[in-house]
Amino acid sequence: MTTPCIIRGLGHCVPETRLTNADLERMVDTNDEWITSRTGIKERRIAAKGETTVSLSHQAALRALEHAGMQAEELTHILVATFTPDSYIPSSACMLAHRLGLHGRTCMDVSAACSGFLFALETARAFVCLHPEAKVLVTATDVVSSRVDYSDRGICVLFGDGAGAAIITGDTGVAPAGCGRVVDVLLATDGSVSDLLTVKGGGSGSPCKPGETVRRDFFVEMNGREVYKYAVRAMSSICKTMMEKHGLTKEQVDVFIPHQANLRIIDAVGSRLDMPAEKIFTNVHKYGNTSAASVIIALSEARSEGFIKDGDTVLLSTFGGGFTWGSALVRF
Repeated sequence: MTTPCIIRGLGHCVPETRLTNADLERMVDTNDEWITSRTGIKERRIAAKGETTVSLSHQAALRALEHAGMQAEELTHILVATFTPDSYIPSSACMLAHRLGLHGRTCMDVSAACSGFLFALETARAFVCLHPEAKVLVTATDVVSSRVDYSDRGICVLFGDGAGAAIITGDTGVAPAGCGRVVDVLLATDGSVSDLLTVKGGGSGSPCKPGETVRRDFFVEMNGREVYKYAVRAMSSICKTMMEKHGLTKEQVDVFIPHQANLRIIDAVGSRLDMPAEKIFTNVHKYGNTSAASVIIALSEARSEGFIKDGDTVLLSTFGGGFTWGSALVRF
């Protein structure tokens, strides 16, 4: 038996700097028509000097706390989902806690690439199950630009930077107005195809040495065609499983928020689920693929813009390197 939990507050933060398709035309051999037709992306946000996973997480966290009507001192656990931490040691979660003026809390990073938010959300649910009084801050943040080779035209057009945050607490029975009740989360992985999407450089399996030139494997490397096929199958399958588990038809899903990887994947998954386009929230045209932050930024933005209304049933889905993928069901 699971302990019910709610999303008490949401917030997101993206850098001010925009990298448009026109900007990329001046950097690599590409053009706006090619990028837009294949990805649906028109621009992406890029962290400025001094903007990091921790600083973006901090801003998103403050907005989520304000939305929840809570003070940072109330938080008991802090999770940061990221593959671009400020450092390996200390964790970004520990650094974020310090920025929030906290010490003695449970803090840890969660690594699940673009699926990071849902993996961290499920971890938060586990904490709430063990400690019903827990108030968990989940941030999902990536500064993907720090791991993008801007001479690789197949990769650099896809990614942007950003952060999203959610406050997860137990549910006493009557959720405050505007909160979302987390009904279920399903997660899955497949390490047998891990080499299709990687960032290996700097890890213990591909260490860097003093004075050594930065190698290609320090940056995102991806077999886009194969990742596309696997992502569409995995996301649509786990969403169908979630809907069947809870006896939901597509008519009973009010809003679908898929991972904002690119518009072709979003459209293909929506088609497999037979989900009407007007129910699918997208912001990939503005931000590109923000990795772990993708789904939580979209959820926060959809709620703040009124795309998600009180009483709506929201289906989330994501896919990332590992491979990792998942789905969540939230009722507002």
